[in-house]
Amino acid sequence: MGNDPMDVITVWWITLGAAAIVIVVVALLLIWIAAAANRIDRHALAVWEAGKGIAANTVQIWQLQKTNATATEILQTAQGIAAVAGSIDQRLERLPAALQGKG
Repeated sequence: MGNDPMDVITVWWITLGAAAIVIVVVALLLIWIAAAANRIDRHALAVWEAGKGIAANTVQIWQLQKTNATATEILQTAQGIAAVAGSIDQRLERLPAALQGKG
C-alpha cells in the first residue's frame, strides 16, 4: 500500500459519509431534546397554574377560619346580651306586682 490517490479519496469519502451520519444523528437528538424541553415547559406551566389555584383556595380556607373565630366571639357576646335581656324581662314581669304593693 503506497500513497495511491484512490486510497486517499476513498478514505476521504468514508470519513465525509461518517461525519454526515454523525451530523444527522446529532441534529435528530437536538430536535428530540428541544421537543422534550417544550413538553416540560407546557407541563411546568400547567403545574404553575394549578399551584396558583391551590394557593387561592388555601387563602379562602384561612379566611374562613378567621370568620369562624369571629363568629364564635360574636356568639359569646350575643349569649351574654341574651342573659342580660332575660334578666331585664324577669324584672319587668315583677314590676307591676311591685308597684301595686307600694300603691
